[in-house]
Amino acid sequence: MLIRHSPDIAPSEITPRSLYLRRREFLAGFGAGLAFAGAAQAAALAAARSAFSTNEPKTPRADVLAYNNFYEFGGRKSDPADNAHTLTTEPWTVRIDGLVAKPADYRLEDLIKPLALEERVYRMRCVEGWSMVIPWIGAPLSEILKRVEPLGSAKYVAFETLVRPEEMPGQKGLLQLLPWPYVEGLRLDEALHPLTILATGLYGETLPNQNGAPLRLVVPWKYGFKGIKSIVRISLTETQPKTSWNIQNPREYGFYSNVNPNVDHPRWSQATERRIGEGGLFAKRRPTLMYNGYADQVASLYSGMDLERYF
Repeated sequence: MLIRHSPDIAPSEITPRSLYLRRREFLAGFGAGLAFAGAAQAAALAAARSAFSTNEPKTPRADVLAYNNFYEFGGRKSDPADNAHTLTTEPWTVRIDGLVAKPADYRLEDLIKPLALEERVYRMRCVEGWSMVIPWIGAPLSEILKRVEPLGSAKYVAFETLVRPEEMPGQKGLLQLLPWPYVEGLRLDEALHPLTILATGLYGETLPNQNGAPLRLVVPWKYGFKGIKSIVRISLTETQPKTSWNIQNPREYGFYSNVNPNVDHPRWSQATERRIGEGGLFAKRRPTLMYNGYADQVASLYSGMDLERYF
C-alpha cells in the first residue's frame, strides 16, 4: 500500500501541536470563523492525515516554493517565485455556476469557512519528469460541490484561473506561452473522489502566491498541470470542458493526464522520475508509479478504458 494507515506513520510524522497553533495564524487571514476549535478537531485532523497522506520524506519547503510551473508569471521554473509577489489575493471571489441548483459568487472566506481543513501529504508528479512530496492544507472538493447541489445532468467540472495581466506578467506581451485564462477540467466522479482537494496552504502556512494562492486544485494521481492555480470559477457541465494544454498541443496533453509510466510523452519517457531536493539533475531516477502510487484508490475510476487512447 502506498497510502499509509496509522500503524505506518512514525511519531515524527504526526502533526505536532505547534503546527495546529500555526494553523490558527494561517486561518486568521480568512476570518475568525475559520479557526480550529480545540483538541477534538486537532485529533480529527491527525486521523485524516493518517488515512490520506504518504509518510515519504517531504520535499524541502524552499524547493516547493522556488521550483514551479505557473506560466502566468513566466516560463522558467524560478519565474513564479520571482514575479508572483505582484498578485493581489484579497479580496477573492469564486464563481460556481453551470449545472448546479445553487449558483453563486462566493467570497473565499465564505466558501472555505464551513469546511474542516486538513493536511494531506501527497506525492506530486510533473509531466516533465520531476516529482515532489508536498504537505498541502485544504479540503475535499466534494464538500464544496455538495453545497451547490450538482444537477443530474452534470458530468464534468470545469475550472478557470484569474486573468489580471497588470499583476501577471506572463499574460501580456508578444511571448505569451498559453491562451488565457488557463482552464482545466475533471470528470465529475474524479472531482468527487476524496483524494481531490482544493488547497489553501502548504507546510502549515497560507498558500504562497507562486504555488497558486489563494485557491488551487490538487489531484495527486494526475500530472501537475491539472492542478489549476488561483481559481476564480468552477462550472459544472454536461460536456467535456476544454483544457489549456490540450488546446495548445492535443497530441502531447490529453484530457485525463493520469500518471502512467507506460504511456510516454511524445518527446520523452514517463517511466522514471527524479525527486526534487534529492540531488538536482544528478539525482538517482526512480520508477514512476501507476497513478502516481494511488492506483488502489483510483484505478476503478478508469475500469475498461483504453488508457493509451484516453491519456
